[in-house]
Amino acid sequence: MLYFTRWKTTLIWLAVLAGIVFAAPNLFSQATVASLPDWLPKRQMTLGLDLQGGSHILLQIERRDLIEERLESTRDDVRRLLRDARIGYTGLSGSSRTVQVRVRDAGDVERAKEALAQLTEPVSAGLFAGGTVTELALEEPEPGLLRFTLTDEGITYRLASALSQSIEVVGRRVNELGTTEPIIQRQGDDRILVQVPGLQDPQRLKDILGQTAKLTFQMVDTSVPVQEAIESRPPPGTTVLYSTDDPPVPYLIENRVIVSGENLVDAQATFDQRTNEPVVSFRFDTKGATRFGQATQENVGRLFAIVLDEQVISAPQIREPILGGTGQISGNFDVQSANDLAVLLRAGALPATLTIIEERTVGPGLGQDSIDAGKLAGVIGAVLVVVFMIAAYGTLGVLANLALLANIGMIVAILSVLGATLTLPGIAGIVLTMGMAVDSNVLIYERIREERRNGRSLIQAIDTGFSRAFATIVDANVTTLIAAVVLFYLGSGPVRGFAVTLAIGIVTTVFTAFTFSRWMLAEWVRRRRPKELPRSFVSLIRPGTKIAFMSFRRITFAFSAFLSVASVVLFIGVGMNYGIDFKGGSLIEVQTRDGQAADIGEIRGRLSDLNIGDIQVQQFGTETDVLIRVASQEAGDNAEQSVVVKVRGELEQDYDIRRVETVGPTVSSELAMQGTIGVLAAFALIMVYIWLRFEWQFAVGAIIATVHDIVITVGFFVISGIEFNQSSIAAILTIVGYSLNDTVVVYDRVREELRRYKKMPLPQLLNNAINLTLSRTLMTSVTTLLALTALFLFGGEVIRSFTAAMLFGVVFGTYSSIFIAAPILILFKLRPGALSASKDEAKEDDQDAPAETSKA
Repeated sequence: MLYFTRWKTTLIWLAVLAGIVFAAPNLFSQATVASLPDWLPKRQMTLGLDLQGGSHILLQIERRDLIEERLESTRDDVRRLLRDARIGYTGLSGSSRTVQVRVRDAGDVERAKEALAQLTEPVSAGLFAGGTVTELALEEPEPGLLRFTLTDEGITYRLASALSQSIEVVGRRVNELGTTEPIIQRQGDDRILVQVPGLQDPQRLKDILGQTAKLTFQMVDTSVPVQEAIESRPPPGTTVLYSTDDPPVPYLIENRVIVSGENLVDAQATFDQRTNEPVVSFRFDTKGATRFGQATQENVGRLFAIVLDEQVISAPQIREPILGGTGQISGNFDVQSANDLAVLLRAGALPATLTIIEERTVGPGLGQDSIDAGKLAGVIGAVLVVVFMIAAYGTLGVLANLALLANIGMIVAILSVLGATLTLPGIAGIVLTMGMAVDSNVLIYERIREERRNGRSLIQAIDTGFSRAFATIVDANVTTLIAAVVLFYLGSGPVRGFAVTLAIGIVTTVFTAFTFSRWMLAEWVRRRRPKELPRSFVSLIRPGTKIAFMSFRRITFAFSAFLSVASVVLFIGVGMNYGIDFKGGSLIEVQTRDGQAADIGEIRGRLSDLNIGDIQVQQFGTETDVLIRVASQEAGDNAEQSVVVKVRGELEQDYDIRRVETVGPTVSSELAMQGTIGVLAAFALIMVYIWLRFEWQFAVGAIIATVHDIVITVGFFVISGIEFNQSSIAAILTIVGYSLNDTVVVYDRVREELRRYKKMPLPQLLNNAINLTLSRTLMTSVTTLLALTALFLFGGEVIRSFTAAMLFGVVFGTYSSIFIAAPILILFKLRPGALSASKDEAKEDDQDAPAETSKA
């Protein structure tokens, strides 16, 4: 295995060099990269919103509004068709999903059905539902009573159509803002995801997205004083609407629409030539110009209202006919509000109201701080791991570090080529990978040392070390890979970024361990022809250590049982500090503008006067940073947005708004369900894999040890008060993967020892297996803890709780693989007979024969 043909060497180095070349553009600025020759790779990693700043907004179409609008149009159609057919009717009404009407004369019922038949005819729906959809179903519950019911397929069709149209309108509105590479895409059946990187004014984006922008031109009814209409009842065919002034001015508006925004072909923010005030100039199409000209010609001297989303923008008097198809909208505009209205009118009206159900906004300053913190944590973590590996393995440690460098380069290169988004948890994933990547080298090196101690020559020891470590490394990394895949499919945003970097890191780790590391070791042996392995400067475990771990099993079982029961009791009695991801609400991070320490009491006092419910204000990181949490509002998703607006209005003059996260009740319940399903799915898939690779006793033992780790980690969250959010789910799944990684390594050696020593008492055999893998276990734990400690101390406040949970999980994952997973096999009376003969024979043929020869 230490011989490499020339073509294999060439392929290995091409892969490593490709990783370096494609990763290199990330070391330079965009301007420098742009100046490079065209034949060189120029693609850089895409930074997530949490690193470059920007807004992530999830919009939901209000299904109820669509249904009400369809019912309204159905009532109008029934009224029009029956009047045209001169059929008397009464009791025309609509509620829930039905519209009903009673035909006065029993002899006109059949004529009425014929007149209304067109309402139940299938409508063309393109590829939807086979091409046609029946929106309304007619029934006659009693003679003369006709009832039209909206069908499920009709509602689904309307929703799908509204969603497609809304995506187009939202896309036009966002593009009008001049932002860079926005992402606008469908999510589910009734949602639109909008991500706008580098946005400086997220509130403006929300204002533009939150308006339906339904523009109409209607006449003002002056036949009745508006106050009288308010106090009594508006005349038939009219409605009282209010202006956008402060205080609002009421107008009595005729329901008949002269012309609507659908007839607009252009709208621009300009200045009134007489007053020099900002206005919006508009231009109608031919149809709109004709209708508008006719209406103004017939109503000279009257007022007409320009209505936007049920609010009167202005109500000018028609002094003369407006025949050119152009005009202007004046009001209390400043330059930006006039420009925003022009954007809305050009983009068109939304077919239904869009509600913001989730918002995550990061200011560019905080994003840069996160990048700097991530770089610092990465460099410090890398230095710690590199120094430790050299101290532990000497020259072999240098080779492991070169493999680690190639590994990181390949991760960055793959992220760049795929266009994957690097998030702050993604940086955490890279730092974590640095700690875990050396695990493969540690497994190989420890196995080489063991084989050398058993009397093999150096060449044989190296060759056997690689071959025997391969299956263990694959098994150990597949468990973590499963957790990463589940995180990717069930997570969202930054959590997905963590899953991507972790998964890529696992794949590149296995590649570098069995190709690049092996090639470097083979080349070192060929050139130096050493007689012995390099000397190490640090040894965590002495060779030949024989600790009687199984003699402590009753104590460790009792200790773990106590901690597990205590964790469950605390979870039930006290509960975890759930973040807004799972209970809804708003989180706002602010920073003082003058660099002075923030006055938390003063902020709490100012916000308490806003009447926005339960408020928590705490210092976050430095003394200039403050984190504000506002409890979920009972009034629904729109109320959550109102909270952010109020807090901004109160604090933005004195503080920079660095981060805003708002999760409405709709999304929070879904995230809680997704998190639970994610943990269970990952758990089940990993268990199935272990069951297939080992025997049932090992699978059950791994289940018990992993449940132990999860339960105690939950207890850690309760006791520490660390906020439990989506990142915490990622931390738990990573802990599961790491813990099983350790457990699989121990189990793999147990299985090997069972085949080798068929008559050895099980407790003694388990002690041997654990002692043989103890050096690897502790080495991997130390390197991972070094990387995580750097991330905890220097990675920034945003991911500190995530890292704290990981630190705790690594410690207890190591503990459980030794003191829970292994000794629990004694309870199942595991013996060599439990292993299948086919697996036994195959293993003996491949591996055990050389080992027995060696021992002989």
